[in-house]
Amino acid sequence: MATTKKRLNITLDAETEKFISILAKRDNVPEATKAAELLREAIEIEEDKIWIEIAESRDTPDAEYISHEEIWKKFGIK
Repeated sequence: MATTKKRLNITLDAETEKFISILAKRDNVPEATKAAELLREAIEIEEDKIWIEIAESRDTPDAEYISHEEIWKKFGIK
């Protein structure tokens, strides 16, 4: 059966391969599914790091405080 998902060939060290195998068995999913899930989680962590950097760069002593309610009103959301 054809798939619409992109295939990616990667080389794993023995320790990583074993760990993915253990997690896949634990969760009763194929190793490829577990590897894809772990990659998605890693990407989310990387995204969070970027958002933290942006927030920290804006967190200055002279930064303007805008309340939660004010920002929603600013964008027309009640």
